[in-house]
Amino acid sequence: MLMELSEITEESTMIKIIRSFIVASLLIGGFLLAGCSSSPSDEELNQLAKLKDQVKSLQQQVDEQQSAKAALEKQIAEKNGKLQQCQSDQEAVKKAMGK
Repeated sequence: MLMELSEITEESTMIKIIRSFIVASLLIGGFLLAGCSSSPSDEELNQLAKLKDQVKSLQQQVDEQQSAKAALEKQIAEKNGKLQQCQSDQEAVKKAMGK
């Protein structure tokens, strides 16, 4: 159970890093667009397109990680439910045996 929780923590940290990268990418793209010229050059447009593609890819990774996290949290909840049921059954057996 601790291993699963640490995996969730690692995924959460990874999501924060990815989000930070997305924000930085958008800021860099904004600065590129706000240059001195009145219109962006072809190179700047290409860079912006690449940044948008990176943002899209990173957002997909974030979505996938969030889905994986939700699945792990569901598994943890199910295992905790089974554990509680086992503990309850164990107590019932102890009582039935007179201990």
